[in-house]
Amino acid sequence: MHRVVGERSLGESSVEPDLARTLLREMVFARVFDERAVALQRRGWMSGYPPFEGQEASQVGAARALAADDWLFPTYRSNAMQLARGRSPADILRFRRGFSEYEPVDEDDAIAGREPVTFTQATPIATQLPHAVGAGMAAAHRGADRVACACLGDGATSEGDFHEALNFAGVFSAPVVFLCENNGWAISLPTDRQTASETIAGKADAYGIEGVRVDGMDPLAVYEVVAEARESALSGDPVLVESLTYRRGPHTTADDPDRYRDAATGDLPEWRTADPLERYTDYLREEGVVDEGFVAAAREAAREELDEAVAAAEGSEPDPDDVFDHAYAAPPPRLRDQRRSVVERDERRE
Repeated sequence: MHRVVGERSLGESSVEPDLARTLLREMVFARVFDERAVALQRRGWMSGYPPFEGQEASQVGAARALAADDWLFPTYRSNAMQLARGRSPADILRFRRGFSEYEPVDEDDAIAGREPVTFTQATPIATQLPHAVGAGMAAAHRGADRVACACLGDGATSEGDFHEALNFAGVFSAPVVFLCENNGWAISLPTDRQTASETIAGKADAYGIEGVRVDGMDPLAVYEVVAEARESALSGDPVLVESLTYRRGPHTTADDPDRYRDAATGDLPEWRTADPLERYTDYLREEGVVDEGFVAAAREAAREELDEAVAAAEGSEPDPDDVFDHAYAAPPPRLRDQRRSVVERDERRE
């Protein structure tokens, strides 16, 4: 049966104060990034954006539990996790503007600045999950001491790729942690319309792997649970973690959650819908870990860094080659033909 870690008390954590402060600082940065990205989209700076307000604790806690060389397979709402893992905010903004997600840092770099530990965020639902399992199986085959962390939402559990990935992971003992952020909604569909299973973590039973639920509004609980899951995965026992979060904003900036959410929100407990940033800040202040000015200072530093990131993204020039690079080691004829057509079109325009 799956293990349950629900509504964890912050005081139960053994996390050191320095790490506790780092988690808060990164949650603040993620919140400011999200606010800035929504504002940029509203003025037409990018075509669309999926807000993640309410999921900062889940993502930052999980990111910090991974080792530096673990592989991360993010989904489109995993921006806080990518930022906490060192992804440049300018890179994420470029991606949202339709450019390459990665800005080359060295022309001699064979992968043109692509960070090998974080894969490109997946917009199609659940397609990254089999990839993560394959990467984990490859790591095990090579004797590498690393895991693959695959991010997904509750809606992804209705996709075939989810079931295939968990089945492969269980059969082949792949070192994979599946992090499912159950934020209450698959676009406008509530979780109880998404599955008849009592929990998402319980789905792990069918594949012979462990499932665990955690209070995703508590970064310390998420950190500890994902750290334990990572150790389990390294030993050949993959884990499905269901992080209970709440999507406080819309599915995307094209969504109006007021049309479907009000009536259902009352069924969730207060800890699930409260602001995780406020909750965690209050706790650390009560414990004497941060002072009254900590969050304000972190916000100001985040604003300054994001000003630079926005300027960097605005200064980027799109390169048609980005569409074709890094997809294949040896591009097939069809891709070479498409690339040639694009080059010829651009030459005609000039």
